[in-house]
Amino acid sequence: MRFAPEKYAIPDLPMQPFIDTGEIWEYLNRSIPTPGKVKRVVEKSLAKKRLNLEEVATLINASDPGSVELIKESARQLKKEIYGNRIVLFAPLYVGNKCSNNCTYCGFKASNRKMLRKTLSNEELAREIEALEDSGQKRLILVFGEHAQYSPEFIAQTARIAYTVKKGRGEIRRVNINAAPLDINGFRTVKEAGIGTYQVFQETYHRDAYKTYHLRGRKVDFDYRLTSLDRAQEAGLDDVGIGALFGLYDWRFEVMGLVRHANHLEACYNVGPHTVSIPRIKDASMLDLGSDYFVPDEDFTRLVAILRLAIPYTGIILTAREPVTLRNRLIQFGVSQIDGGTRIELGSYTTGEQEHDLKRGQFRINDDRSLNQIIDELLQQEMLPSFCTACYRLGRTGEHFMEFSVPGFINRFCTPNAILTLAEYLIDYAPEDTARRGWKVIEENMYELDEKTERQVQERIERIKEGERDLYF
Repeated sequence: MRFAPEKYAIPDLPMQPFIDTGEIWEYLNRSIPTPGKVKRVVEKSLAKKRLNLEEVATLINASDPGSVELIKESARQLKKEIYGNRIVLFAPLYVGNKCSNNCTYCGFKASNRKMLRKTLSNEELAREIEALEDSGQKRLILVFGEHAQYSPEFIAQTARIAYTVKKGRGEIRRVNINAAPLDINGFRTVKEAGIGTYQVFQETYHRDAYKTYHLRGRKVDFDYRLTSLDRAQEAGLDDVGIGALFGLYDWRFEVMGLVRHANHLEACYNVGPHTVSIPRIKDASMLDLGSDYFVPDEDFTRLVAILRLAIPYTGIILTAREPVTLRNRLIQFGVSQIDGGTRIELGSYTTGEQEHDLKRGQFRINDDRSLNQIIDELLQQEMLPSFCTACYRLGRTGEHFMEFSVPGFINRFCTPNAILTLAEYLIDYAPEDTARRGWKVIEENMYELDEKTERQVQERIERIKEGERDLYF
């Protein structure tokens, strides 16, 4: 797949900043979204072509009820065509909350004397992973503060430990990372540990707003953070995730910034972001933030739908920051990955704590459901829970992933693999009621496969029932 990225005011050059604040506002301010124009933009997206900034601004500025409904329903249709009924599940695992930065919105900030600082030992890390495996998790994202202790070597070591921990039928098949930006050699070190996606969120793409929130530490450097995933690409780590923290600045600008970032990666490396994360500001210890840029639920729903249409090939991640009802709603309009059974206080998977302690966690979460409760509710909505990791392990990452995902052909692999990972879960971990619902959903999704693939999937399911594991296409 060859991209046709747009050219903007600042040329897209490897490891060079690319955000022009005035240009983004110019697109937003001059866009006049007539119903006919909105319809043409939506039709381009439904043809699975990424939108440019002018087109995204058209969708953002559309406010008449008919256009807003068209945007949401088209996002629902596009998600169905590209991802089917699948929802990928994972768990975040906080390894250390020491931090040298001073970000006004984050409980981990260095000035927060109330925060109880901790870094998991190797033994504690292994116990946390065992607890996650006992629930059926197969995919982790390891989370770190930005601190000298959390070097590339340390991050790589934790990833290797995660892959080696096995309990019963449990194992971790994909380890993603959410940590500080690294230099090229640092990214190489982490890549060698066999990680999946490396996430770095810009937080806000507005340069002046960024300065007001980041008061101390390496994170004050807007450009160093902005170009971090360029360095990952230079290091050969081609599977990357971007994100914005909604509530720091105008959500319309942040959506445009995310799309501009995708264009930059395409232009420089012929690969877009594997995922886009969309966290919203939540309560945190010593939170120091106004409500000027609070994003209401309706606007949040719109921006999810717009992002789905704007970057069709990219997975959208929604975390347990959000309440159950909203999460269930947003998976219809574009979200393709969610976490389950989430605990963010260090060591809390082992202890099974239910109470959220802001002195130990980064922020407050609002979805306390267990992994099985989430799976059960997804099944009741006729969604297909997935723990698939096949693309990563078969080398379908970076440009190779885009070859499949941009045209929407990835569903040929993902639906069968989702079925197989769900079958494993139903046999190894699910209560009777969940298992009954799960096999019904599997049967319904099998009908949508072509005859050859259906036969191959059924053969693999029988092998799973006989005790084999980790079968995939």
